Amino acid sequence: MSWTCPFCPLLCDGFALSEGLELEGSDCPRARRGLAQAAPAANDAPAAIDARAATLDDALAEAARILSASRQPLFGGLATDVAGARALYRLAAACGAIYDHAHGRSAMHALRALQDRGAFATTLAEVRNRSDLIVCLTGSPSAAYPEFFRRCGVGEPLVDARHVVFVGGPPDETLSGVGGVSVESVALEGDLFSAVAELGACLARPPRASSLAQLARRLAEARYAVIAYDLASLPAHGELIVEQVTRIVIALNETTRAAALPLGGADGASTANQVFAWLSGLPLRSRVGPRGIEHEPLLYDTERLIARREVDALLWVSSFTPALVPPRVDVPVVLLGHPAMTPPARGVSIAVATPGIGAAGHLFRTDGVVMMPLFAVREDRMPEVAEVVERLRATMLAEDDR
Repeated sequence: MSWTCPFCPLLCDGFALSEGLELEGSDCPRARRGLAQAAPAANDAPAAIDARAATLDDALAEAARILSASRQPLFGGLATDVAGARALYRLAAACGAIYDHAHGRSAMHALRALQDRGAFATTLAEVRNRSDLIVCLTGSPSAAYPEFFRRCGVGEPLVDARHVVFVGGPPDETLSGVGGVSVESVALEGDLFSAVAELGACLARPPRASSLAQLARRLAEARYAVIAYDLASLPAHGELIVEQVTRIVIALNETTRAAALPLGGADGASTANQVFAWLSGLPLRSRVGPRGIEHEPLLYDTERLIARREVDALLWVSSFTPALVPPRVDVPVVLLGHPAMTPPARGVSIAVATPGIGAAGHLFRTDGVVMMPLFAVREDRMPEVAEVVERLRATMLAEDDR
């Protein structure tokens, strides 16, 4: 059967699965790991209260009590699909919650740069069909996104010749011997901040005899250059690097075609941000409170809030992988998680279906403009995140009316 993989923000839809859910047509380690972790079909939706087995109704009632008693809850993780994110926003609005994704720190690199400077990005299809130069700033993208170069058409005769440059790291060995592709690496004398600043300067003035100056000339001569970088690999204050890349791309577009390709959005991060921004007008790291919707990209960081004990309840959503566990906290936890996750010692746990495995759904791809449909490949008989959250909100509202 054909299958769209939900375990990576590339959302590859050219894979196939055997009846035993074995991957066909690719050896992608992320897809294989996600399939290996997929729990077998369950007869009932397992739930727990304080790590002891409970019925789903009792678990929902206890979760509603925790959130109703909270003066400042935090909704974290947010690893779900479009329908789950929509339901979570409605619940956050009902209880005045702060919301931040598990990958919020890396996502903020791009979001803060977008807010301050704007963006000039491209899509995977545009890279595949047009780009003759791909510059990788944070090492090889295939380390985190194994199908990246295939999705970009590297090795296919769609473009006369492609050139791939790795800045500050060795060439990707998987490209060795690929026809129609030339590969090189550029060493860094300083850090990445200095490198992108120098690269921009080389475009603005007659270049010096340096490897970055040669790269600047190659960018200016390319028909369609793409600068790719993994948001999760950027250092602290990485938004400054993103802003400089945007400046470089804008300068190049005065005489040729160029764009940036930020890579990120794993575990539904892109989806959560898109949905919450649609519904509220503001991105993640916001709060629905008495003064309306407040966006605080620094103050509403999950790790900061927990370290400073500024929240008194945590709702954590992780429907794709058991590895995305909630942080250690001394407040009650409501976990809507992968069936293989361990229930919290204090709080509620409800197992939910994985979109693309036991449930249908939709996710936004890493390039942010394509929403991919997911289809269930088996019957788990576990509830979807959206269903659980809507029942939880209804339970809270019913208790408030009493």
